[in-house]
Amino acid sequence: MLLSNTKNFGWRGRWIAWRNRVFASERFQRFAMRFPLTRPIARARARGLFDLVAGFTYSQILAACVQTGLLDLLAQGPLDAATISARIDLPAAGTERLLRGAAALGLVEPLGSGWALGSDGAALRGNRGIAEMVAHHHLLYADLADPVALLRRGGGGGQLSRHWHYAESAGRGDADAVAAYSTLMATSQPLVAAQAVDSYRFDRHRRLLDVGGGEGAFLQAVAERVPGIELGLFDLPAVGERARVRFDSAGLASRTQVFGGDFLCDSLPEGYDLVSLIRVLHDHDDGPALALLRAIHAALPAGGRLFIAEPMARTPGAEPVGDAYFGFYLLAMGSGRPRSSVEIRAMLREAGFAKSRVLATAMPLTTSAILANR
Repeated sequence: MLLSNTKNFGWRGRWIAWRNRVFASERFQRFAMRFPLTRPIARARARGLFDLVAGFTYSQILAACVQTGLLDLLAQGPLDAATISARIDLPAAGTERLLRGAAALGLVEPLGSGWALGSDGAALRGNRGIAEMVAHHHLLYADLADPVALLRRGGGGGQLSRHWHYAESAGRGDADAVAAYSTLMATSQPLVAAQAVDSYRFDRHRRLLDVGGGEGAFLQAVAERVPGIELGLFDLPAVGERARVRFDSAGLASRTQVFGGDFLCDSLPEGYDLVSLIRVLHDHDDGPALALLRAIHAALPAGGRLFIAEPMARTPGAEPVGDAYFGFYLLAMGSGRPRSSVEIRAMLREAGFAKSRVLATAMPLTTSAILANR
């Protein structure tokens, strides 16, 4: 039966079946480990498989580093283990275990009789959004404790879903209900915003409307780079109020206008020749996402453009980020899915956009971009 099924998929199916039989063979594995030319490949594959098995443990070591403040502590300078133990409030044995585990992951490194911040730990501190994501991952891990059950029920209904689905409270003007979500999105925005602004000439436009713009971190980044552009933000009323505070503090009040509403129900403001969706589309299922694209098309003038930036599925070199990480993250959240650039461009055509193209970004791992013409 297996061979018969394989034949149905042509020569490539037969080749994959042969390859898998070879790789699964203990005899071949022993040969690959001993033969000098294949030994480095075999070791790399073994390391990759072990990392796949041990990934949860690695992420929990990272979580412990974030929760105890270990990385922030060592960013101030090297310390001995006893001082670290007292400062992060762990027993000596627990501190030693954490330090050695973190060192194995490149987060810290031994320095003489003490410990210093590692290169990966320094890079992580340079992107505070990662630390914010790690701090709330316990909700995701709780939902993924039984991944098969999550897949069977179709997502949602767990801790992550309850944490993120704030829309009803926010729609009633409950600012406290949106604080955690808005803070996380704003904190994790700078890297995405920088790549987005680098990927396109925003100075070609007179007015930019950011739909689902949160606290306005992206618009602030655009404002700093493009002095003359007028800015508008559309989001739920309580979220928009947080953006208004940010704009006022940044001295952008005269250049910005905040619109409160639900983009899945309400009409979008007109008069903007550029609309942006930054990490918004993948949060919504296909029906609402297509409705949003149609609403943007209707709001744009002839010749207006739509700029989309978010992590996208099947991005070469970044495949695990799309369908693996965000695929299951959004499933647990109960809304949305990662889409490839091909899928998004097909949706844009269906929504009425004349043409679209993929824009190059510096770090496709976290941000890909598409520009569409009305």
